[in-house]
Formats: sequence, C-alpha cells, structure tokens
Amino acid sequence: MAAGMEALAAKDGDREFHFTQRDFNRVRSMIYDRAGISLSPAKQDLVYSRIARRLRATGERVFSAYLDALEQDRASPEWEAFVNALTTNLTSFFRESHHFDMLREHLQRQPHGETLRIWCSAASTGEEPYSIAIAAAEAFGTLRPPVAILATDIDTNVLAVAQRGVYPLDRIEKVSLERRRRYFRRGAGDNQGQCKVVDELRNLVSFRQLNLLDSAWGLKGPFTAIFCRNVMIYFDKPTQHKILQRFAPLLSPDGLLFTGHSESLFNVASLYGSVGRTVYRRLARTTAPASR
Repeated sequence: MAAGMEALAAKDGDREFHFTQRDFNRVRSMIYDRAGISLSPAKQDLVYSRIARRLRATGERVFSAYLDALEQDRASPEWEAFVNALTTNLTSFFRESHHFDMLREHLQRQPHGETLRIWCSAASTGEEPYSIAIAAAEAFGTLRPPVAILATDIDTNVLAVAQRGVYPLDRIEKVSLERRRRYFRRGAGDNQGQCKVVDELRNLVSFRQLNLLDSAWGLKGPFTAIFCRNVMIYFDKPTQHKILQRFAPLLSPDGLLFTGHSESLFNVASLYGSVGRTVYRRLARTTAPASR
C-alpha cells in the first residue's frame, strides 16, 4: 500500500496541475449529468490530459476552481468546451461496410415520390453521414437522390470539421478508387494533400448540435433509418434504454436502426427485431408521433 501511494504521488508530481481523486470523481459526475457519458475509473489519465488543456486555455491553475466555476454557472460557454474535451471521436468512411450495403438495399425498397429522411445521431467529423450520402447516391444512381440526412453530434468542434467536408487524402485511402473519383475532389495549391466531398453530397446533409440527453430533441419523424453507432458504449444501461426507447417512435414502420458492433439491444426486444449484424427493425406495434 505504501509503495502504491508513493507511485501515485510521484505521478502527480510529474503533472503540471495538482489533480486529486475528488477532482476526477467530480468530472465523472459532471459529464454524466451533462452528456450521459459514463467514464470508468481507468480513465483518470485521459480526463487529466483533456481537462488540463481547458485549464491552460482559461488561465486557471487549480482543477477544483475550474470545476467550481462550471458548477456555479450552468449556462457558461465553457460547458461546451468541457464536453467537447471529453468526447471521443473515432470514425472512418464506410466503417462496418455491411451497414451501408444494407442501407442501400433498404432505400431501393422504399416507395418512390417522397423524400426519405435519415438521422445520423453521432456524426463526429462527418465520415459517417457522407458515407450514408454515398450509399443513397448509389441506391438511386444519381448524385441527387430523394434523401435528406440529418447529422447531429454533441461536439461542436467535430461538427465544424464535418460541415466543411475537407479531409486529408489519407482519410480516403481505403475508399475504392471509383468512389474517390466520383465523390471527392482532390485539392491543389494550398489545398494539396487534401480532398473535399463533392457539393452534391454535402447538400444532402444538414448538420446540427444535439445532446441525446436533452429532454426534447425537436425532431420530426418518421426516419427511414437512424444510425447510432458506437455511442451507447459511453452510456450506462438506464441511459441506453431511455435513448433506445425514444428512437423507436421516430422510425418509419419498417425503419432500420444501425448500432455499433459491440452494442446490443437485448434489453429493448419489445421495440426492435434483429434483421442483420447490429441492424434492427422497429416493430410494427410501436407508434410514431408527428413530431418530437
């Protein structure tokens, strides 16, 4: 025990800011209350490095004082930076590619003559919603398919990147050559080494900040598909259950819910039926409201 305490003390001595167990517990409680993110005890080093950046940016020197200021002003703009700092954004084009094959087939089966709405609820830096847009373009054989994609995220920083639709070339190196030529434009001059999503695809996607824990989302259903992939792993079971319950009535009668490879819907089996690998269909007995 004594040796362990000495190791912790030495580690803290190497840090720029003093960071206590109480500070860590407060951060865990605050991010859970604000965004539903459940941080494990093993995330202490990650929390320190992420929030230490906010101390530098704000000029604060003491963790507890920084957290006090947040708690004293629930409307402070710093809350947005706090949440952004603790949000993990791992994504890529056509991640879990079988989902986009299934989406393409699903869209082709839909009635003609109406705009099909899709919600990407964790858009991150945009690779997922643009992959959805490409799948829609391929489903209908046109860059102007009858599809409207809503892309939301709690992190405003990543949404700004997504809205630009500009990426380093290495981000699309695993995308097929045919898709790279059709859906991306290579930069030149000052933009060399970058690529941009074609305007037709960008016009299919609307970006908006949204916290899945908000009491009202302000969204109108129905959606032909909802993507909520690799998000639930950051929530505890009660929060997962609540969000999945709220998704169901926003889906069309045969609407599909796409989840991450490590996420399961066993606890809401009365709302969804499995139709493929981490793809679920809303059960018919779930009624959809006109708006939420």
